[in-house]
Amino acid sequence: MKEARPALRYAKAILNLAKDQGLDSEVNDNMKLIAETIAESNDLDAMLKSPVIKVTDKNKVLTALFGNKVNNVTKGLFNLLAENKRMLMLKAVAKQYTVIYDYYKNMQVATVTTAVPLTEALETKIQNKIVAITGNSATIENIVNPDIIGGFILRVGDKQYDASISNQFNELRREFDNSHYIPKL
Repeated sequence: MKEARPALRYAKAILNLAKDQGLDSEVNDNMKLIAETIAESNDLDAMLKSPVIKVTDKNKVLTALFGNKVNNVTKGLFNLLAENKRMLMLKAVAKQYTVIYDYYKNMQVATVTTAVPLTEALETKIQNKIVAITGNSATIENIVNPDIIGGFILRVGDKQYDASISNQFNELRREFDNSHYIPKL
């Protein structure tokens, strides 16, 4: 992905500017909103990537769409990307910002795969467990996968804890396959 390095540079610059103004957390929320909005809207993503649409028009659309939802630092990013003709990188910059912001705040991303969506009570219990295990809090990303049948799979950094029903079935299957038990016929 050829836009990853420049996106990281833009994200670092915006983070430094936001830290200087004490708006780093607010800009992080803005970047999450932008990344989610672009990911959910194929039309917006296509518009930002289109070489036919003028950069000024792209900037007007972003300003109209996010105008009162984002702060001036984020609006400044829109203008900076417009000046440098790099509007197509907005989504990548937003994602990179959240990654380096989490690193700056010693936040980890914990991926929790469950068969059904997490409730707030379960999310709080998982957050407490993550703090107990790693010593740091984490942003919880819930992935719903009905194939695990029940239980959960927790992944924080390079550690994974698999307490899913499907994993237990697989362990039983391996145990039976390795068993030397021969039934009498």
